[in-house]
This record gives sequence, structure tokens and C-alpha cells, in this order.
Amino acid sequence: MKTVIWKFHGKFLACLSIFMVLAACQHLPPAPNPADAAAADHLLQLIDQRLDVAPMVAKAKWNSGGAVNDPPREQLILDAVTAQASGLDAVFVRRFFQAQFDASKALQLGLHAQWQQQGAGKFSDVPDLGRDVRPLLDRLTPQLIASLRQIQPLLAEPGMRNYIESRSISIVRADFDGLPRRMAVAGLFAN
Repeated sequence: MKTVIWKFHGKFLACLSIFMVLAACQHLPPAPNPADAAAADHLLQLIDQRLDVAPMVAKAKWNSGGAVNDPPREQLILDAVTAQASGLDAVFVRRFFQAQFDASKALQLGLHAQWQQQGAGKFSDVPDLGRDVRPLLDRLTPQLIASLRQIQPLLAEPGMRNYIESRSISIVRADFDGLPRRMAVAGLFAN
């Protein structure tokens, strides 16, 4: 008799577990279709490439003693990028690129703090901001704008935000603690 009761309880618990898993799946947003997922992944790869430039900027500013934060320059760049992105929502473009600036600055400040703590001296392998770094950023900017054109209409799709946030963890690797990545990706979404 005890064996029959245990078998019943085992089957009941197995069915209950399956039911709970299925119920939880009802609340998951749908995954984007493959083309939309590829567009999101491409944008995340570009964000990663842009963040990958931040350590070069950090080294140059470390050596020169220049400030990481340069609001007047950021405004000039934001105005130029917004003009380049005609046809896209200007608020969306500015928010996205400001988030990229903020993410880069967070990474630079983190590196500066690390170097300060280590008592690091000047670096010998420092790229020139005008000759080496700006051309990289100038190449990435139109690619980011083109990607934003693709992704903006998709951001309202169910599950896209979750997809982008989860995929960013594996695609955007050019940061050391996750904060710059989260800041860069948050620029896609209105608060």
C-alpha cells in the first residue's frame, strides 16, 4: 500500500513540476525572429567595438593629464551625429550616443582609478587621439547610425529588450565590470 501511495505522490509531483514549468513559460516574452535577432546582435557588436576604443582614449588622457569628461566636445559630436542621422528620432539618437559617451567615460574612469591605485606611470604605447582614435570612432559612427535605423522599429517588439539585454552579456565584452556595457545598452531604451 505504501508503494502505491509513493508512486502516486511521485507522479503527482512530476505532473505538478511540469505544470509549473509550463506556467512559467507563459510569462516569457517571445524570442525575436532570426533577422531581428541578427540586427540586434550586429548593433551589440558595434557597441562592443566602440567600447574597445575607450582604453586607448584612457591611456592618452592618462599620459596628457587631460580630463575624461569634455561636455563641450560631446555636444559638438552629438549635434553632428544627430544631423547625420536624419530621418531617425533625434531624441533617440542623442540618448543612444550620450549613453555610448557615458559608457566610454565610465570605462576610462575605472581604468584611471585602477592605474592610480597601482601607481602607474606614463604609458609608452599611447595612440594619438586625432590620428589613431578619432578615425576609428568616425568609421564606427555611420555604422552605428545604420544599425539604429534597423533596430529602432524593432525595439517595441515583445521580447526584444530582454533579448538585447541578455545577448549583450556575451557580445559586449569590452568592459571590465559590466557597468559600461549596461550603460551603453540602456541608451536604446527610454527610461
